[in-house]
Amino acid sequence: MISCRLSTILGAKRIKVSDVCRATGIARATLDRYYNDRVNSFDREVLSKLCDYLQVTPADLLVVVDQGRLFDTHTDTPES
Repeated sequence: MISCRLSTILGAKRIKVSDVCRATGIARATLDRYYNDRVNSFDREVLSKLCDYLQVTPADLLVVVDQGRLFDTHTDTPES
């Protein structure tokens, strides 16, 4: 699963979401979705503005979180 680290980056840099809104022109509702990691699809323009403003790469902002083997079938056998 891909996870957005915007809240972590803003916290580390001590930047407020409202400051990012003003500086980038990205709507507050959009930033809130990124901040709370509730984005269903990532807009390239938004990602570009965020990366430029925060001076990070997309790899810093978006990370792959290992979800384990969620879809494996379990064939556990009871022990005798």
